[in-house]
Amino acid sequence: MKNLKLVSELSLHLDLHLEGETLLLSAFDIERNRVFFASSANFIYTVQLHSSQKGATWNKTLSAFEVDDVTLDPEDCIVAMEYLMEKEALLLGSSNGCLILHNADDKATEVVGRVEGGVTSITCSPDGALISLTTGLGQLLVMTQDWEVLYETALIPHSDSVIAGSQISSTISWRGDGKYFATLSGHHDSSSLQKLMIWERESGALHSSSESKAFMEAALDWMPSSAKIATAYNRKAENRCPLIVFYERNGLERSSFPIDEPVEATIETLRWNCNSELLAASITSSQYNSIKIWSCNNNHWYLKHEIRYSKNDGTKFIWDPTKPQHLICWTLSGKIIAYKFAWTSAVTDASTALVIDNSNLLVTPLDLSLIPPPMSLFKLKFHSAVRDISFVSGSSKNHLAAYISDGSLCVAELPNKDTWDQFESNEFNIDVCHSDVKLENFLHLTWLDSHILIGVAVNHQEQKQTSSLFLLEIELVCSEDSLPGSVSSSGWQAKISRKVSLEGPVVSIVPNPAKRRSAFVQITGGKVFEYSSNTSILKASPGSQFCELDFENGFGFPSSCPWMRAVVSHSDAKPLLFGLDESGRLYTGKRVLSNSCGSFSFYSNTCKDTLQVVTHLLLTTKEDFLFIINVDDISHGNLIVNVDSFNNNHKRGEESKDYVPIWEKGAKLIGVLHGDEAGVILQTIRGNLECNYPRKLVLVSIINALNQKRFGDAMALVRRHRIDFNFIVDYCGCISFVKLAAEFVNQVNNLSQITDFVCSIKKENVINTLYKSYISIPTLNETSMESKVSSVLLAIRKALEEKVEESPARELCILTTLARSEPPALVEALNRIKAIRELELSGVDIAKRKPYPTAEESLKHLLWLTDPEAVYNAALGLYDLNLAAIVALNSQKDPKEFLPYLKGLESLPPAVMRYTIDLKLRNYESALKNIVSAGDDYYEDCMNLLTSNPQLFPLGLQLFTDNVKRRQIMEKWGHHLFAEKCFEDAATTFLCCSLYQNSLRAYRACGNWKGVFTVAGLLKLEKGQILQLANELCEEFQALGKTAEAAKISIEYCHDIVRAVNYYIMAREWEEALRIAYMHEREDLITAVKDAAVDCATTLISEYQEGLEKVGKYLARYLAVRQRRLLLAAKIQSEDGMSNDAEYDTVSEISSSFSEMSAYTARTAKGSGASVSTSTASKSREIRRQRKGGKIRAGSPGEEMALVEHLKGMSLTSSAQRELKSLMSALILLGKEETARQLQNAGDNFELVQRAAVKLSEDTVTSDKINENSQTLEHYVKLLRAQPRPENLSWQIRLLLPPSQV
Repeated sequence: MKNLKLVSELSLHLDLHLEGETLLLSAFDIERNRVFFASSANFIYTVQLHSSQKGATWNKTLSAFEVDDVTLDPEDCIVAMEYLMEKEALLLGSSNGCLILHNADDKATEVVGRVEGGVTSITCSPDGALISLTTGLGQLLVMTQDWEVLYETALIPHSDSVIAGSQISSTISWRGDGKYFATLSGHHDSSSLQKLMIWERESGALHSSSESKAFMEAALDWMPSSAKIATAYNRKAENRCPLIVFYERNGLERSSFPIDEPVEATIETLRWNCNSELLAASITSSQYNSIKIWSCNNNHWYLKHEIRYSKNDGTKFIWDPTKPQHLICWTLSGKIIAYKFAWTSAVTDASTALVIDNSNLLVTPLDLSLIPPPMSLFKLKFHSAVRDISFVSGSSKNHLAAYISDGSLCVAELPNKDTWDQFESNEFNIDVCHSDVKLENFLHLTWLDSHILIGVAVNHQEQKQTSSLFLLEIELVCSEDSLPGSVSSSGWQAKISRKVSLEGPVVSIVPNPAKRRSAFVQITGGKVFEYSSNTSILKASPGSQFCELDFENGFGFPSSCPWMRAVVSHSDAKPLLFGLDESGRLYTGKRVLSNSCGSFSFYSNTCKDTLQVVTHLLLTTKEDFLFIINVDDISHGNLIVNVDSFNNNHKRGEESKDYVPIWEKGAKLIGVLHGDEAGVILQTIRGNLECNYPRKLVLVSIINALNQKRFGDAMALVRRHRIDFNFIVDYCGCISFVKLAAEFVNQVNNLSQITDFVCSIKKENVINTLYKSYISIPTLNETSMESKVSSVLLAIRKALEEKVEESPARELCILTTLARSEPPALVEALNRIKAIRELELSGVDIAKRKPYPTAEESLKHLLWLTDPEAVYNAALGLYDLNLAAIVALNSQKDPKEFLPYLKGLESLPPAVMRYTIDLKLRNYESALKNIVSAGDDYYEDCMNLLTSNPQLFPLGLQLFTDNVKRRQIMEKWGHHLFAEKCFEDAATTFLCCSLYQNSLRAYRACGNWKGVFTVAGLLKLEKGQILQLANELCEEFQALGKTAEAAKISIEYCHDIVRAVNYYIMAREWEEALRIAYMHEREDLITAVKDAAVDCATTLISEYQEGLEKVGKYLARYLAVRQRRLLLAAKIQSEDGMSNDAEYDTVSEISSSFSEMSAYTARTAKGSGASVSTSTASKSREIRRQRKGGKIRAGSPGEEMALVEHLKGMSLTSSAQRELKSLMSALILLGKEETARQLQNAGDNFELVQRAAVKLSEDTVTSDKINENSQTLEHYVKLLRAQPRPENLSWQIRLLLPPSQV
């Protein structure tokens, strides 16, 4: 659904040298973009065509021309011409048979050959390697550009039988790939039938031929895409108009269509454009000459444009060989006109398709019916072919303006689209507007409002040899009243109310949606002006209505954009201008949105006929993707990413937030269905229409409906497009939806749909999961998803009970809300069913039972919604055995299984029956209550229940008041806690029931020695027993590594000072050990502490020195691995542009084989006279470091990070710092100040080097380059030494610091 719009029309008039001289032939030089014309007086005119780039002067698009004179014999003339690109010269053929090579640059002329009978046509093969020509004697010659004849053959068999003096005219056309060519030949002044012949290039053999037909000789052209051969039939004998016929390579007729002209009309020329999309014909009739342009779609040939000329003009034309929409026409008198066309969508902003087909306008409202052309809802019939149209929608009426090929203007008034169904298959004749001035060469027809049109008039002035451009404002007045609901076109009068001169060719005109009677006018180069109409001023100076817009503020484009749109994103916002140029660049002002755009349109979430505020930009790319972009992101400048960047990261077939893959290659975006429809109309190359509903636009339309509280429309959209029903709740928010549930139920007003909605509610927030890739909505501070289902269904249930009349459907819907709650409210549902059953059993009349379904129906509905076993258990939980039996029967249970069980329950006492049911349902609290209420006879069952379910012990203590039974319960509870290793709680529980031995055992098990001796006091143990108990605890704590606790017990209960001091030395509690030794004035103990402290300090100094070596070794290994990986990554990137993980790991593993493997395994074994506690603590610390850093495997992919983590794990822990400071304080107290200073220096050096190594590794792990000068361990040590020390590392004693660090 597209129309061929004339964008520009520029002319040049050649001053022919001789009176009566005419232009006959043309040839195109692609390389230098110039056209040659040969005249009847043997002059060659060269016209240079300049590309209309930005900055080029518009009136030089057709520049000045040059003239060359070709000298021929008297009465000889040029009859054929072709440009030879390889020789950069023209090949001319004369009527006497001369072949002349003419160079237009140096004016050199050379006769290269002569043929008998004269030349009738010359054509080059598409690759330029061969030259084919025909002679007046009917001979076909094919030669190389070196003038070597490859073959010669006769075009018409038995030509020797032709009457002497009769000349044969011929036409040649090559196929696009150059493998075949076709000829059409016939005698002058002969009405005999002819044949279309297809020849092979290589051999010159006749490949095929058609049947003899009355062909029009010059009308022959082979489609460049090789599919069809276009010819024309002369049907005057049948008293019918000429027929354009298409043949295949095998000579068989494929299809045809009439040209809709009088019988006497003649087709002079047929020409395909370079991309085989358009077919143009030069037609001569009794009243005028014309050029008609057709396009084929859905096997129908549309006449898309007609240009009429005076009968005396004698029009000819050629297509630009490289630009498919550029047409160059000339008249015999020397007038040259260059036309530039562009395809535009036939679908208006109001989703109405207006397809031009000759004098018919095919009208289809796509939002009412998706009818593919050539079909339509109805037709508008004009007096001649339609060249340009403009459509404007109003609140109650629509207006259509059309400029037709005879220069007339037509206006039609159409009713609101809602009434167009009555026009189906109708055809309406449209009258011509009454006007004093005839519009000739009128372009860019545009409505400003329902009674004002503007357009561009082109005035070709032969005196100035250029074209003058004017912007015309046309005022329309209707003298007749239109009938409501009908199409009317009579009584319209048009007059030109303003005429403004233009400084350059207009590329596009679009109305300004933000300002009444205003439009944006774009001229060549992308400059945009704003035109404003003022009907109160009848005469104005040229250009006074124009206001040049600021390019920097988003108006104007870097290049000419034939496709331009102006939109507003808010009712009070400034308009945004979008432009698409011929290279596929889509602009909004100077910003480029896409470099490969194929088509674009806009979507509005409203369907108003007044000012349409658009919300989304839709564009298709040449890579067949449909992008959907929020206009607010563009207007606010938030769109930073170019849409072309997505093309390299997509997955074919997946729809996402930003784009939708188009399923058929080459499909074009032709229109959009606005509002709740949210449809995108695409037309395939074949012509079929496809309406796609992108998920993003659908969700936008649903959101718009929800924002407007249109829950009924939102529900319809969700159901139509199969959107998850949770979207409605999740967008509104759970709390907000609960408040609006009554309105939701009232608007939907369909219990079946509400039931579907209820069944779909789930905990998940689908906006953040299922639709996360389509829309981004700020998360609201709502309740958790756990309560979403229950709260929403409760609100729906209340709304049903309040807003909907009682009916069986309502009751079933309420049951659905109960069954779908989380957890399912089966008890309440069964109570409702039980009430219905009791109502049926009570014998009330049918009228009172009418609002309710039957109990059986309700139960089956509930069983269908939930697990039948859960419903059966819920019925048992109600202790209603009859109801349970009914549920079991309807849930297909085996009566042999449930009937005996129910009968057994019926025979039990009520409390025991409930207890038995609770046990089956695992309702243990209820079971305990019921079994307790059954009496003392079931006390043993009660205790068994408590033992098997320990969580019931607190409830059991509440239910029993008898102290003996409570003591038994607490005893069992204590044993349970002890078995679960909850020793503290077990000890307390045993104390409550006076089981002191058990309590002491529990305290001892948890290591609470204070609790042990407290309970021992309660047991009144003797001193010997307490001493024995204390010795046992000391041994246990020493084995567990709790030597400090053992020391306290030794002092307080064993009174063993020597043992206590040794324990404190083992625990590295140096200061406490000295305190105890000095308190008891034991010199021997002081000496023991002193020796142990000195030995420990010596060991630690050795360990720190060993640690320095390890840090250096690990860091060196890390830097070597990192350097190798960086070099390898650079090498791979330079070779392949990407790295392969498997190869990367392999190379890394090979490179690591040269490393020092001992870095991870070597240990420095040193003999030491230190105490057992020192060596044990050192080993434990080393084990902790290894566990923290993890195992390092040389050559593994994670070796780098493992090394970094291991270096971090070698830092001094807080406990190690406390022990170190305590040891240094003890050494100072013992007079070993120098040993303490050596220890502090060793620890400080180790800590500083370790932090420097970690800092260096962290800096290099994120960089792509290692600086061997600055990124060294020594450099980082100096940097850290100069910085203040962190507070968490201030374990040093200030007295022992060097003078430089104090």
